[in-house]
Amino acid sequence: MTKTSEKLSALRAAMSHHQLAAFLIPSSDPHQSEYVAPRWETRSWLSGFTGSAGTLLVTQDHAGLWTDSRYFIQGEQQLAGSGVELMKQGIPHAPEHVDWLANNLQTGDRLGFDGRVVSLAQARLLKRKLQPKGIRLEARHDLAGSIWKDRPGMPESEVFDFSVEYAGASREDKIGRIRTWLKEQSADAVLLTALDDIVWTLNVRASDVDYNPVCLSYLLIGTDTAHWFVGKDRIDSTMASTMDKAGVHIEDYAAVEEALSSFPSSKQLAIDPAGLSFFHYELLGSKDLKELGSPVTAMKAIKNETEIAHYRQVMRKDAVALLRLYRWLEGELQKRGVPETEVATQLAQYRSELAGYYGESFGAIVGYRGNGAIVHYRAEEGSCATIQAEGILLLDSGGQYLDGTTDITRTVALGEPTAEECRHYTLVLKGMIALSTAKFPKGTGGAQLDTLARQFLWQDGLNYGHGTGHGVGFFLNVHEGPQGFATSAVTSRGRTAFAPGMVTSNEPGFYRTDHYGIRIENLILCVAGAETPYGEFLQFEELTLFPIDQTLIDQSILTEMEKIWLNDYHQKVWDDVSPLLSDEAELSWLREKCKPL
Repeated sequence: MTKTSEKLSALRAAMSHHQLAAFLIPSSDPHQSEYVAPRWETRSWLSGFTGSAGTLLVTQDHAGLWTDSRYFIQGEQQLAGSGVELMKQGIPHAPEHVDWLANNLQTGDRLGFDGRVVSLAQARLLKRKLQPKGIRLEARHDLAGSIWKDRPGMPESEVFDFSVEYAGASREDKIGRIRTWLKEQSADAVLLTALDDIVWTLNVRASDVDYNPVCLSYLLIGTDTAHWFVGKDRIDSTMASTMDKAGVHIEDYAAVEEALSSFPSSKQLAIDPAGLSFFHYELLGSKDLKELGSPVTAMKAIKNETEIAHYRQVMRKDAVALLRLYRWLEGELQKRGVPETEVATQLAQYRSELAGYYGESFGAIVGYRGNGAIVHYRAEEGSCATIQAEGILLLDSGGQYLDGTTDITRTVALGEPTAEECRHYTLVLKGMIALSTAKFPKGTGGAQLDTLARQFLWQDGLNYGHGTGHGVGFFLNVHEGPQGFATSAVTSRGRTAFAPGMVTSNEPGFYRTDHYGIRIENLILCVAGAETPYGEFLQFEELTLFPIDQTLIDQSILTEMEKIWLNDYHQKVWDDVSPLLSDEAELSWLREKCKPL
């Protein structure tokens, strides 16, 4: 089957066989990951929509794909003519498909889904909304998998040790912290399901998921035991010995099911309802469970001094790759048009030449002119735009290095910009500066700070539909919780209070459909500020080191403080990056881009 219509027909036939009125297909895997291995790209395979966020719901006479505003343009393009209707969510991550089910299914109808890829929290929401309507849930069907004949197998990338030289803390120390947490919570064990939580704890990395250096596994930590369900055949003798010394027993991946089924009823197990699959919850039966968030999420969000020192260095290194990319592009555009895909390939090549490079932290977003207005645009060979020496280019990219994860967006003018483009760009820049220079009391959350980045756009009646920032891992997932900048205080990113050591992206934007996209992104580190009579204040330190395009700036709407900030920033870029360069042409380019206003 190659067409979405054929796949939907096969799914509906399977639904009829099992007497299911509707079938739910989320974007997740058994670990509730944001990005998943090819084996669990079921929603993408079935619908044709490749965005990272979306929920597919199929009935006998309707198929809908719910996603948020980041993907509206992409969704409309990819779903056109597929028989799947784009259902636009008003708020990112809002489960609006559940209300649709409650309003459209009938008493006695049955909703099917694969309980392995639906969390306990999601299943409870479905029950709470649907059971009063007389709608029953069936969580044991992997119908999409049954019709996906060439479905990819389980990922089996190399699992390798991540040195404490980079991690800054040993696996023994981290397991000890988790055991201290267990005692504080009066629990006997905790089941870790999030892939990044597990590799952070054990100081290992792999490449089971594109862009995320993680491996498929579960980790069960007790007060005096630890079991890593990863697959004995994936771990070499050296690592097995190292883990044994740390008190970590290596088990097969599927053995977690028996471990949960046989977990002693006399002991209390801590779980995260948002991370535990409904399938595994049912295996636990009537066990004594303590429902808590993962303790690792908060631990790994606070980077230690070793990680922070590496972050500062990796930003200098990453800037060299970006410098070479932009110089290359400027030179090529004097001779020919350059496909968007070629820019992404060339940038990955420049990064790969740097020490400690492991891969991209996400697929580079290279959006020329109107494509830049598609927030999570992905250029494809044969259909992408050809960049010319005119218009605006948005480039959002990042690298995974042993010494850190980078994520940077720059928007540049390739020709003479219009007054409108300059105004919009400068409003975005003013918001980015306002957030970077914020000083705020301890306890302040992302929803409170998010407004700072939007205020100047709002004054012109403008806005953007995505959050202003997300946490970033250390040689881990580029999207990492719990903190961020978001409009809604209901989400983790909106409600989590900032603390020193958190690394977060600052990326306001503006998008004019079919014309251009503007986004400026730096990673910023939360650091301690001043002690005042009103309590402890916090602030941010700029980590990203790369010039901000000045040809798009309307200086007439910048304040003196903003000009000083920009000049100081460019001086820091020059001071930190120029020592890594020896080529006079590269030094000249950087000097020109960092000149003061």
